[in-house]
Amino acid sequence: MPKSNTPRQLLITYLRPQKWTVFLLALLVLAVITLQLINPQVMRAFLDGVQAGQPLDRLTNIAALFIVLAVLRQILQLASTYVGELVAWTATNALRADLALHCLKLDMGFHKVHKPGELIERVDGDINQLATFFSQLVIRLSANLLLAAGVLAFLWGIDWTIGLSIMLIVAIGALIIRVLNRHAIPRVQALREVEATLFGYIEEWLHGTETIRSNSAEPYIMQRLYRLLRERWQRGHHSMKLTTALNTVPNSVFSLAYVAIFTFGAWRFFGERVSIGTLYVTFYYVDLLREPLWQLTRQIEQLQRALASINRINELFGEQPTILDNPRHAILTSTPQGMQVTFADLTFAYADEPDTAVLQGIDFTLAPGKVLGLLGRTGSGKTTLTKLLLRFYDPTKGAIRLGDGVTQIDLRELAQSDLRRQIGVVTQQVQLFNATVRQNLTLFDATIDDDKILAALRAVGLHSWLAELPHGLDTHLAADGSLSAGEAQLLAFTRVFLADPKLIILDEASSRLDPATEQLIEKALDKLLHKRTVVIVAHRLATVNRADEIMILSQGRIVEHDRREALLADPESHFSTLLRSGLEEAIAA
Repeated sequence: MPKSNTPRQLLITYLRPQKWTVFLLALLVLAVITLQLINPQVMRAFLDGVQAGQPLDRLTNIAALFIVLAVLRQILQLASTYVGELVAWTATNALRADLALHCLKLDMGFHKVHKPGELIERVDGDINQLATFFSQLVIRLSANLLLAAGVLAFLWGIDWTIGLSIMLIVAIGALIIRVLNRHAIPRVQALREVEATLFGYIEEWLHGTETIRSNSAEPYIMQRLYRLLRERWQRGHHSMKLTTALNTVPNSVFSLAYVAIFTFGAWRFFGERVSIGTLYVTFYYVDLLREPLWQLTRQIEQLQRALASINRINELFGEQPTILDNPRHAILTSTPQGMQVTFADLTFAYADEPDTAVLQGIDFTLAPGKVLGLLGRTGSGKTTLTKLLLRFYDPTKGAIRLGDGVTQIDLRELAQSDLRRQIGVVTQQVQLFNATVRQNLTLFDATIDDDKILAALRAVGLHSWLAELPHGLDTHLAADGSLSAGEAQLLAFTRVFLADPKLIILDEASSRLDPATEQLIEKALDKLLHKRTVVIVAHRLATVNRADEIMILSQGRIVEHDRREALLADPESHFSTLLRSGLEEAIAA
């Protein structure tokens, strides 16, 4: 997908796979226009035949032809609407998928700034504005221009003075619409931007309803909501002014057009220079001109919204990830005991705060098969260190290397997909999906068979829980917390069992477990951590007891790192002090 897309590029990209369907749509629309232009000529022949006293059977045949053409036009109109909707949904779904995938590939720094509600409005709301653009807007816009041109050509053929006067009036109206449209697009874009901010805010406070209510923060939330709603109204009102002006143009055009017809057409009719059929078809064509001009006005309004949405979509496509794969990425290797981890003089600061280092001078090596207990106060950089291991961010300085101890590879030399397949993560918050138990455990990987899933569930002690479910692995889970915290955490451990990684990160994974559930998982951890390298971000003493090495961070620096036994034997060590003062309270202080 290109970084920037003009309307023409979007049409080419997303309509090319449907070229034959689009061709059929164009034929249907052109057929409808042709019938709109022909039918008045049939009526003209009927009226002139009546005036000339032609036989009844001939007049009946002309009337029958008029009815057949009218019915055929309605059928073709219905068919073009159906095909247009088919083209629209196919194109917008493809664009929506491309944009969603693009967002998923963007850095965590981008998602740190942009709320999910805002992205939903961009990925879904903005693209919905393009449905008509893809299906009918361009074709029907062109078709209405052709219809208007055909009407003017017929009027010119009837009488050049009528044709010239109507053409000048329409040209002036089109020029006014173009000028107004040029100023309307930025206003519509500004309206779409404030709507995205509003939806992002609504998503944020809906997600935090419990916190808001428990802290009586409703007045602040409503005050901020009113402020955003007022801004939305102001921008909408600002945009509507030009839209209203655009809607007055066709009325003005038709008023002048009818004046021209009455001036020239009636004068020539009473001078017996034109027939009643010709006078009828003149009025009919001018009235027929009303439809394309009205549609052009509405379609230009739709085009304004479409162009504003295209600009916002281009802005989103313009956001590019900075965490990129090396085209010649290396292959990661490990030992049967796990993977060696090396932090080489690492310093890291977030892009939005480049002068504030979250981690500084982190330098250590964790041998294959060893368990590192990572301790420190809130904000000391523990979780950031694990995010760097997953390469959600790149170090500002220094490097992280993984390998088998002989061959060490910088993370920046690895493909991100290969890297993350080798790392299993269990965090404090477990993301469940609105899907079956099987899909939640395999993360939609259909290649994992049920026997392996059942074995993993037995390993973590969830086999009895599964037996109680009405449909077993096919039981549907909700994403809104239908499981207890302990059950969700055990499902997260099962995911790691199934992935079978060589490096495991447990980021405060047991903090949400009650003592009974924590005891249940102890045996599972013995199997899970066997022959794997593990980094445990922990608050609880029982989890830290599994560690071979202890590292304590403070303000982004390593203040202590050694074997657990060595630190226990040293009463002056920070670790011993934590144990004496109470691990949970000391770390959280």
